Amino acid sequence: MANQPANQPATPVLITVSGPDKPGVSSVLFAVLTRHGVDVLDVEQVLIRGQLVLGVLVGTDHDPEGLQEAVEQAMATVKMSVAVEIGADPLSPARLGSSHVLVVLGRPVTARAFAEVARRLAALDVNIDAIRRVADYPVTGLELRVSVAQDTPEADAELRSALADVSVRIGLDIAVEREGLTRRAKRLVVFDVDSTLIQGEVIDLLAARAGCEDEVRAVTEAAMRGELDFTQALTRRVELLAGLPATVLDEVAESITLMPGARTTIRTLKRLGFRCGVVSGGFTRVIDRLADELGLDFSVANDLEIVDGRITGRVLGDVVDREGKATALRAMAKRFGVPLAQCVAIGDGANDMDMLSAAGLGVAFNAKPALREVADTALSHPYLDVVLFVLGVTRAEVEAADAADGLDLIRP
Repeated sequence: MANQPANQPATPVLITVSGPDKPGVSSVLFAVLTRHGVDVLDVEQVLIRGQLVLGVLVGTDHDPEGLQEAVEQAMATVKMSVAVEIGADPLSPARLGSSHVLVVLGRPVTARAFAEVARRLAALDVNIDAIRRVADYPVTGLELRVSVAQDTPEADAELRSALADVSVRIGLDIAVEREGLTRRAKRLVVFDVDSTLIQGEVIDLLAARAGCEDEVRAVTEAAMRGELDFTQALTRRVELLAGLPATVLDEVAESITLMPGARTTIRTLKRLGFRCGVVSGGFTRVIDRLADELGLDFSVANDLEIVDGRITGRVLGDVVDREGKATALRAMAKRFGVPLAQCVAIGDGANDMDMLSAAGLGVAFNAKPALREVADTALSHPYLDVVLFVLGVTRAEVEAADAADGLDLIRP
């Protein structure tokens, strides 16, 4: 075939190779491409259970049919299937870059449920550019890079609303984030403590030792009905602890049970250079010990007044309430020189609303409906390390790092 005129644009050719993974496939393919003098425009490779899919988009200014024949012959020598598309669109959504990243989490992720996600995306004219697995334990996690047809604030809001609806209906968690540097540049993570970093509530553990569980529960329920704000509820519950020896606080600190995955989450985040801390409506004598045990960078909580070795039933200083939590987040961000857009806040209750709203990424963890509505993403599985998958860290990366540090962690 005669060469194309010098001023004619290069013809895009998409080459897709598939088959059992083996050494040498890429070298054989690129040897052919080198002989034909093509320009490489894009490359993507996926390995699924030993099966290779390798896509290469090239531009050639002469004899694309000859290139196709040469590629097909070369791939036959290594027993790989190949499909060649001459005149492929070089400006597909994936080529231009994805607009959003979705992390789909389930235990399990069924084909029926995933099909619902795919159908809803198609109805919104959202293209799935790439899919990869980020976790197989303790949940299955799939990361989807997608592109909206018209990337506008309205389209972003519509995508989030639609997927929130699908999530509730099919029982999967679906985290939605915009693609870009901000997603990959998170640097500070703030955890709530009760029912987030730990299982249960510190005030309930103290009430059990004081023998006033029913009274504390009644105050908590009144607060949940909106009859008391957080400060009023905390004040009344602390009053019920009056007279307890302060050593009870140490006993409670020793009895705390961490949320599954808490150590893994913090260990991994610290490896990645994150600043990590807690902002809690609990009490410093308990929370500070927890922070020291986990190697956290900071902790903010309420101070109980102690006189002659006993709890007086009063809180000292400003209460760390809903507004106080957001204030603490901003203070820690300023202290460590981290923009709020690069902060992550994780909590479970209405008291965490302002904190999650202030952070660049607010995560509602097994949360009340009111918090789920204002959070950027909601997680319903009781494993804190699921947060890592939302941040783009894979289970394989976590386990490889643990192994490199000599941690032989066995899955249950």
